[in-house]
Amino acid sequence: MSKPHEIVERALELSRADGCVVLADEQSTANLRWARNALTTNGVTRGRSLTVVATVDGAQGTASGVVSRSAVTTEELEPLVRAAEEAARTAGPAEDAQPLVTGVPESPGFTSGPDETSSGVFAEFAPALGESFARARAGDRELYGFASHTVVSSYLGTSSGLRLRHDQPTGTLEVNAKSRDGARSAWAGRSTRDFRDVDPGALEAELAQRLGWAERRLELPAGRYETLLPPTAVADLLIYQLWSSGARDAAEGRTVFSRPGGRTRVGERLSELPLTLRSDPAEPGLEAAPFLMAHASGDTESVFDNGLPLAATDWVREGRLEHLVTTRHSAGLTGLPVAPPVDNLVLDGGGEASLEEMVAGTERGLLLTCLWYIREVDPATLLLTGLTRDGVYLVENGEVTGAVNNFRFNESPVGLLSRATEASRTVRTLPREWSDWFTRAAMPALRVPDFNMSSVSRGV
Repeated sequence: MSKPHEIVERALELSRADGCVVLADEQSTANLRWARNALTTNGVTRGRSLTVVATVDGAQGTASGVVSRSAVTTEELEPLVRAAEEAARTAGPAEDAQPLVTGVPESPGFTSGPDETSSGVFAEFAPALGESFARARAGDRELYGFASHTVVSSYLGTSSGLRLRHDQPTGTLEVNAKSRDGARSAWAGRSTRDFRDVDPGALEAELAQRLGWAERRLELPAGRYETLLPPTAVADLLIYQLWSSGARDAAEGRTVFSRPGGRTRVGERLSELPLTLRSDPAEPGLEAAPFLMAHASGDTESVFDNGLPLAATDWVREGRLEHLVTTRHSAGLTGLPVAPPVDNLVLDGGGEASLEEMVAGTERGLLLTCLWYIREVDPATLLLTGLTRDGVYLVENGEVTGAVNNFRFNESPVGLLSRATEASRTVRTLPREWSDWFTRAAMPALRVPDFNMSSVSRGV
């Protein structure tokens, strides 16, 4: 097998198009799975994918063709390049066409082999997990879950001279605890870069506490309740908000960030709390790619922007909408600054209280564990619906007094920001709903005085 940078260089040499972008992604994954307090499977996988973007200039503009394939061998490389060129020749002019990015210095290690993970990443974690199994058995609890660690080494080369590389480690841990009869369930998750900062014992203790809370069961009707949203739930909602904050859609009147007359809500206050929603490729513990890698064009990414440097960006600054997501093309259309997406998200500016201290300060309300099956109802207001899962708890006079039934909710994250009355300190968290696509997040818990539980759900 050729090295990734050699594949990139060879694809660029083979190109007959006016412009060419090549993205090679080398991936390795190690995983553990367990059920009923015992490991069930583990394994390590390897994979390679290659994306070729060909651009062809014409009298009416520049067209692009994109072809992606996995497990590409040297012999399959030229047919892949030709397929991308043919796709460009048969396509109409690309609306988002821009000159390919230039002037970005070559990444250190571009010609070195990819980083890889292995089962060794679990060397300290696995024994600690075994100790958690023993404690769960002794407490008549069962643990189910999985741990996954992936390293992706991405190589980007372009006919305009870019030679860039990024190595991205991503670790996730999800654990469900169930009572022996299966009637009670609790969930906890963590994100990590290397599993050295994950404590299975602390998770098991957290889950044991929640199962204990659920020994008392109460039924509540649908309605609006003061609700404490934990960081994982806040992350799921605000990630969806970020995905829905394309500048062009807003300027064309299709989203919650639209104003009449082709304007956007940039500059408007979204929250009375001094909250800042931001992304930064250099955020400690949440480090992400410092340049754009677009495998396809869409509302918020363009293949013509591949290699564009990414910078720290405030989406909301001290409660005011500061930026919407733009490509170079949509920035030109809307008159807004270029602000590409970054693969992490942080909400800060809250207080120093912990979630536990927020519970202690609650006279009567609900404490959620996480959200599930989130879907959009109305893009004009960004109204979302979904379900609570694995534990909704009643708080009375500063203490958790039992578990209640699950609910379906109907809420907009933009509306929640406007109505939130308290935020805890920001902590790293794993978004449960979107953990297959977005894991690098740090959020506070939020107190919402009137969270809309629209109907009762009979889910666990």
